[in-house]
Amino acid sequence: MLYHMYQLQDDMIAPMRFAAGMTRMGSLPGASLLNGAVHKFDALMTMIERFQLTHERPDFCITRVKSGNRMVDVVDEVALDLPFGQLLHFTKPEVDVPQPKVLVVAPLSGHFATLLRGTVEVLLQDHDVYITDWKNARDVPVSAGYFGVEDYVEYLIRFMEEIGPGGNILAVCQPCVQALIAVSVMSQQDHPCTPRTMTLMAGPIDVRESPTVVNDLAFDHPIGWFERNVISTVPWRFAGGGRKVYPGFVQLFAFMNMNMDRHKAQHKKLYDLLAEGKEDEAQKIMEFYDEYFAVLDLTAEFYLETIERIFQKAELAKGEFTYRGELVDPSAIRKTALLTVEGGRDDICSLGQTTAAHDLCSSLRPHLKRHHLQANVGHYGVFNGKRWEFEIYPVVRNMILAME
Repeated sequence: MLYHMYQLQDDMIAPMRFAAGMTRMGSLPGASLLNGAVHKFDALMTMIERFQLTHERPDFCITRVKSGNRMVDVVDEVALDLPFGQLLHFTKPEVDVPQPKVLVVAPLSGHFATLLRGTVEVLLQDHDVYITDWKNARDVPVSAGYFGVEDYVEYLIRFMEEIGPGGNILAVCQPCVQALIAVSVMSQQDHPCTPRTMTLMAGPIDVRESPTVVNDLAFDHPIGWFERNVISTVPWRFAGGGRKVYPGFVQLFAFMNMNMDRHKAQHKKLYDLLAEGKEDEAQKIMEFYDEYFAVLDLTAEFYLETIERIFQKAELAKGEFTYRGELVDPSAIRKTALLTVEGGRDDICSLGQTTAAHDLCSSLRPHLKRHHLQANVGHYGVFNGKRWEFEIYPVVRNMILAME
């Protein structure tokens, strides 16, 4: 019922958005003579037109990057297509010298993998980059079956197999747990495609360490509460009609409520910039929210298992996580170098939650372990922005280079 109410509201607002887009005056002959009045009117119409969420993955828009001392073209192509996600490969046809292969593991938490555009763009300077491009569950037919936490792990293993021996894995936020599980399983099996390095960035390996507001929400309610209150059925008008999902719009509203004053201030700033005709500055804010308001639904089973197994029970941290019926043992990791990264101002995944991986990977020799604390960044600053590019990325690059 929740999804149907959301969709009904969006359908009712759609004509108003369309009308607002059609009545902007900036492109009309002689409109420039009105100056301020036109800008203010168009600013209002733009804000109304933008009042929506989108449910399709935006383009990565990475077409050229600096590699070495020159700019080179980048082409993204699908290396492996599976029902709930695909392995996307960013190729650089002009680069002939082999570069270290890196699988970027994107969160499955309400946004598309394009949220890591900045992460990928920086990594492409020196690496052959792949990314987990998760599909919107509302577009996956019910006939495709079940997709839970262990299926996510299986996808990571299959992606590493597609990349081949000698690869590296870099996980951001929530899937740090699944990445550690996948590498543990591959190590236990002595798999030839086990990654050379594993970088875990701001992920909830052990949520019992310095719990955040996000952790408290998971702890405060039994799993049945989540199933009753936030799980909904996809309307039949979509390809995944009838599938039970955790809607991306619910997750987005939860994230926004954590920093609502900031979002209000940013939209006020956006209106002011548009009203003043400062379109270049306004464009930066619009690009951010175009990405932020592109939402992805999760399968109900993946969401509920994540809440229960990773947050409420902390199965991996306690040594109780099983994969396909077998106990997962991170101490089996002996050859994969480990780097953990945390942000000192992270209010989503706090200090200590990611570094817990070092205790779990107890068989790794000291020279194969490293931790980096970026004291002056929040959650998103760990993998995006100047601190990521100029202070965190060099640590990641050096770790990978050292294991080549």
